[in-house]
Amino acid sequence: MKKNKMQTKMINGVLYDENGDAVFTLENKKDYKILIPTMLPIHFSLIQKILNTFGYDAEVLDYRGGNVAQTGLKYVHNDTCYPATLVIGELMEAVLSGKYDTHKLAVVISQTGGGCRASNYLYLLKKALKKAGYGYIPVLSFNFNGLKTQPGFEFSVGQFYSLLKCVLYGDFIMCLKNQCEPYEVKKGETESLVKFWIDKLGKEFYDKKNLKYSKMKANFELIAQSFAKIERDTSVKKPKVGIVGEIFVKYSPLGNNDLEKFLVQEDAEVVVPGLTDFVLYCIYNNVIDTMLYGVRKIIALGSKIIYKFILKKEKDMARIIAENSDFSPMSTFDKTIEAREGYISEGVKMGEGWLLTAEMVELIHAGVTNIICAQPFGCLPNHIVGKGMMKELRERNPKANIIAIDYDASATRVNQENRIKLMLANAKEEL
Repeated sequence: MKKNKMQTKMINGVLYDENGDAVFTLENKKDYKILIPTMLPIHFSLIQKILNTFGYDAEVLDYRGGNVAQTGLKYVHNDTCYPATLVIGELMEAVLSGKYDTHKLAVVISQTGGGCRASNYLYLLKKALKKAGYGYIPVLSFNFNGLKTQPGFEFSVGQFYSLLKCVLYGDFIMCLKNQCEPYEVKKGETESLVKFWIDKLGKEFYDKKNLKYSKMKANFELIAQSFAKIERDTSVKKPKVGIVGEIFVKYSPLGNNDLEKFLVQEDAEVVVPGLTDFVLYCIYNNVIDTMLYGVRKIIALGSKIIYKFILKKEKDMARIIAENSDFSPMSTFDKTIEAREGYISEGVKMGEGWLLTAEMVELIHAGVTNIICAQPFGCLPNHIVGKGMMKELRERNPKANIIAIDYDASATRVNQENRIKLMLANAKEEL
């Protein structure tokens, strides 16, 4: 059956679709600024730079605290999950700031397409913009599920691969930064090196030769060697603290009240599983669907190929860290799959699903027995696979020191940090 063309109409110079939503056209790409809500500072800084090479004027926002949550609550129902409140609040803060020409502005939001409220963020954001009188601002969906796209915001296979490289670079730098920063002799040296590599890689992205995988591996070696040169004082042993949980509050300084920074200030070493694992988890779930239900066999075949391709890259990164520094390499996703065995079924896929449980088991096996499970208040899937699995994890791993921290607009930072301090006191006592 032939697919009907999208019906559009032009009003005051803005193109709208049949639902009354502003359309982002190829013409808009030339002179519109695109605002992106933050999540992982290193990764998203690199993604911003790669989008610039695609011809987009992209800007990653970096609001911390302030009025973001309250702005979000003004435009989003308070029963909606905390990440939606923050992401929409951050974008609305920027739109309302007066800093941008709103008639030359577009905003991006991720869309999972799964059984999560995150699938509705796109529509909640559109509703918020219309409520505030900015319905003419196009909303762009960033997703891998073929959900609603905009004609001026579509990527080729090669461009998706370039975005994946930002994820790989981000994980590589984040892994080294987290092991270096707590022990640096000259405070701020690690952060300066992170910024150096973000700027250097951003400039390299403009030459396609630098996006070849051979060049990436050479850069990985240089990055590992440069972090290894930072003077560190490791004479005092510090407790390692793993962070798992819902993807936004797990990674975003806005979502978790700068949790990583707080832990470093409290003399702890942070261990955070990389974003590559989440990408592989999403791909691997297509294979699981076929194994469990016998559906989407062609998609599963393609997913297997992509899975093996990315997993090889992750193994290369781990090997390069081991060969070029004294830092511990990141774990690889095949080990994550093994870790969940005997604990939870691969059929559990809502929210972060079996991945969240597997990451906790994997951390414990790696000697990181202190774990913070960061969750939005009321996120049922994550309460089941996170908080719901803690009793079993503690029974089978007596040294496990795990706490669940709920993040919400009504939760106080003081209470959250006091609970974390108590967990850290137990961790230091164990040391």
